[in-house]
Amino acid sequence: MTSLVLLGILTGFVSGFFGIGGGTILVPLLLYTGFVMKEAVAISVMQMVFSSIYGSYLNAKQNKSLLKDGIIIGIGGFCGGLLSSIIVTSVSNEFLEYTFFAVLCFAIYRLFKSHHAGKEDTVSQNKLMLFIIGFFVGMIAMSIGVGGSIMITPIVASYLHYPIKDAASLGLFFVVFSSIAGFSSLSLAGEMLYTEGLIIGISSLTGVYLGIKLKAKTVSKNYKTIILVLYIALALAMINRLFL
Repeated sequence: MTSLVLLGILTGFVSGFFGIGGGTILVPLLLYTGFVMKEAVAISVMQMVFSSIYGSYLNAKQNKSLLKDGIIIGIGGFCGGLLSSIIVTSVSNEFLEYTFFAVLCFAIYRLFKSHHAGKEDTVSQNKLMLFIIGFFVGMIAMSIGVGGSIMITPIVASYLHYPIKDAASLGLFFVVFSSIAGFSSLSLAGEMLYTEGLIIGISSLTGVYLGIKLKAKTVSKNYKTIILVLYIALALAMINRLFL
């Protein structure tokens, strides 16, 4: 139980600081501690419900202007996340692990293409486009145990020109919708590990608070570099697991 609490605090800190649901780091850690991919996905999804709701509440207190786009893309993520159990129950653990690795590679590439400060002439985004992005990200992300921010953040930063910190906040807000959908879908399919998920989820709240406080004090350019370092480290860990 102690190891699960420590994993929860660490995951919560990463979630708050990087604006991710936490699954990006929690899934690999759970795999290395002996859980199989589908178990790691279930625990991760439940943890994300806790960290994303609390983290988004703290972020909204600092910047309420992203709520409108966040609701639209979040609804799309919710709808897509409802389909995650179909994917999880239809494919192998190995397929999910390779998909997770591919998502990491995509995120790294798009973050390299983005600018940490965004663009001042960014216009209001097309609502249908935001919904479609949310739908497909939610469907894929919940199937591999991540909240979707790992994809949302680079997409809105590089394609829609949000500043990197705003993109991260929007990504975590998106996770609220997608994780609730994923939790509901996996629970109905009998794939949820409630005890482990609850321990890690509650433990993560302390880490979320500390992570968001530190993010607010970090310079945007340095913040982008730190995110890239995290994603690359996770990709290398997956390469070691899958290919070495």
